[in-house]
Amino acid sequence: MGFTTRHVRIPRPQTFLYLMSLRTGTELITLSLLLNKVSGFYGLLALLTGLHLSPLQLSMYIYSIVALVITILLSSHIRSQSPFHCLALACFYILDSVINAAYTTAFGITWFLVLSQHHSDANGNKAPGAGGSTIDETAGFTSPQYNVSHVDVSVMPGEGALQGEQAVTVGQPGSSTTASGPSLGHGVLQPESMSSIITICALWAVRVYFVLVVMSYARLVLRQHLAAVSRSNTALHTGSKSSTMAENPFAEHLPEGRGWKGKLGRVMIGLGKNYWLGGADGDDTWMTNAQSFRRKEEGLSPAPGVVERERRRRSGTGPPPPTQPLQGTQYLRVQDATDGR
Repeated sequence: MGFTTRHVRIPRPQTFLYLMSLRTGTELITLSLLLNKVSGFYGLLALLTGLHLSPLQLSMYIYSIVALVITILLSSHIRSQSPFHCLALACFYILDSVINAAYTTAFGITWFLVLSQHHSDANGNKAPGAGGSTIDETAGFTSPQYNVSHVDVSVMPGEGALQGEQAVTVGQPGSSTTASGPSLGHGVLQPESMSSIITICALWAVRVYFVLVVMSYARLVLRQHLAAVSRSNTALHTGSKSSTMAENPFAEHLPEGRGWKGKLGRVMIGLGKNYWLGGADGDDTWMTNAQSFRRKEEGLSPAPGVVERERRRRSGTGPPPPTQPLQGTQYLRVQDATDGR
């Protein structure tokens, strides 16, 4: 279990690209998400031009508009560090990544099938796959009658009174990559397919890193909120039923746990409770100072007694150190003096 929690766990970035804070990184990632979802408007505007869309393509554009509205509503709370909205943004970004992965897989398979069709004997037939007809029309492919790689021209003298020259063209067969029909494996093996696959994998590696950054920022906001509202204001795990788990900030007895937001917050916490509330070695050392940072942000001063004692200790004007305990002989002399009185 120790190996699992220490070595096999979700990465938790502390900065964005080692250059910016998690908050700045989350804002930039949200901005890129907004720009991506704006494409839904352009997709629906294409319907006005008479472009035919498959049901899968239409559903993607409609989802993009819905996702755009949700992102706008949640992004305004990044700077205010609202626990509910930051957690909701992280969960929505994860959900959006899963949905985008499904759309990318579906359209990627269709693209490779269309590509395979144009390199097979079935060229000219209806494109297979979801949205294949639209992809086939807009990809710029041509449908030649003969599949040849190059044409050889043979010239010979003509016959008759008006001698001239006669030319004969001979087409050489195309490459051996043709197939009897379109297939996914044949489309992936095309020379231009590998660059597409590498580009998609690289972009999704960046997307996974973005997901980790947004999750880390939401976790940071949650744990700062936990330190601020903790009952004793000293320990992160105060009020939790488990010694290794922090208290749920959306518990029913806490202010954030009231109403529909509290119910939804408990559901989102439950989906990854070990990540949001669980502790790790070296992960919570900064939490003991979270309350002092929050006091500085709110303009509150620490307890006056602590400040005064620390000031007097550093200046050397504090109370005298306690006397050393009396030894045996010294105690007897004091006792005899007391009895003589």
